Amino acid sequence: MALQELWKNKLRTFLSLFGITIGIFCIIGVMATLGSLERNIQSEIKSFGTNTIYADKWDYSQGGGGNYPWWKYIKRPVMKYEEVEQIMKRTASAKYAAFRIQRNADAEYEDVTVKDINFYGMSEDFNKIQTVDIRYGRYISDAEFMQGSNAFVIGNEIAEALFVSAERALGKLVIVKGKKGIVIGVIKKQGNTMIGGWQFDKSIIAPYRYARTIMDERKASPLILVQGKDNLTSVALKDDLKGSMRAIRKLSPTEDDNFSLNDVNDWSNAFSQAFSGINLGGAIIGGISLIVGLFGVANIMFVSVKERTNQIGLKKAIGAKSRIILTEFLLEAAFLCLIGGLIGLLLVYGLTKILSGAFDFPVYISTSNMIWAIGICFVVGILAGIIPASQAARMNPVVAIRSK
Repeated sequence: MALQELWKNKLRTFLSLFGITIGIFCIIGVMATLGSLERNIQSEIKSFGTNTIYADKWDYSQGGGGNYPWWKYIKRPVMKYEEVEQIMKRTASAKYAAFRIQRNADAEYEDVTVKDINFYGMSEDFNKIQTVDIRYGRYISDAEFMQGSNAFVIGNEIAEALFVSAERALGKLVIVKGKKGIVIGVIKKQGNTMIGGWQFDKSIIAPYRYARTIMDERKASPLILVQGKDNLTSVALKDDLKGSMRAIRKLSPTEDDNFSLNDVNDWSNAFSQAFSGINLGGAIIGGISLIVGLFGVANIMFVSVKERTNQIGLKKAIGAKSRIILTEFLLEAAFLCLIGGLIGLLLVYGLTKILSGAFDFPVYISTSNMIWAIGICFVVGILAGIIPASQAARMNPVVAIRSK
């Protein structure tokens, strides 16, 4: 009966549920977009390595604003390749450690040039800390690392720019800063990243001992990556590593650290906290739209009760109990909100497809978001219908039948 009443008044029903549709679209749209954005960012953070500490002279947590004490960090000594071996000897909680140097450069093949690539010089255990997915060919072998061979693993974007087809890159000689390297592998396409990261698509990885012949190690942003053992937290690793680094650099108890230990998990937690606040703000904005829709539904329900006063009186006169009348109008309000909510979800689904194509990262509606939407619609329906439904349930049948 509730659905029949909604169907008989199509225009009024549409106008009523439109407010709920907009409210659900705002709330779930914001939650889906921000949730997908956070998931993509967290996935990129994980690409820096799990349970990993970045030892550098710079503190990444300080940010790059005007208050960043660069004058303090620039005086610190840079990380050194020799420190990697000492870290592994002194740090019981360390599973792997790797050294990295990096410079921007141009990659050339015959008359084709790709400008401003990331040229990385890595030590042996880098791919054990950071996964490097190879599409064609292979990764650098331990022997090539030890010998400092001119073996290059190049990104998919560079391979396609230089050789048209990435598969054709294998065995070719690529020139970087006047030095030749043989392409032994092509990295699987990574896609666009939102927070930078390794950007392997536009990168070349070479053995550290060869890379240092191309660039000045001290000016090549050297850093050390340290991954902890599986059964230990990054906090324990960081504490252990701090002691090792102070011992390696022979710092007295009164001297400040001349290095920074940057925990990947700290970046993840910082983004989680930031998105919690943004999600709350988005939910409040969407909630305001939903409240407007709630009052619209409530208004329509009052009108509906007024129009059907005679029917209510007749139903009660032939034996309908107050709870039956109450349930009928509550269901009508709930159905109205649920239909509006489903339309809102369909609109959000369309939004996710548009955003996924426009920004090159997946946007999706999670199961929890859909459950939230249905739950919100049901609660809003009950809240919107409770007063008019109670009014209808309390009517005196004789008075109701005589009303015009």
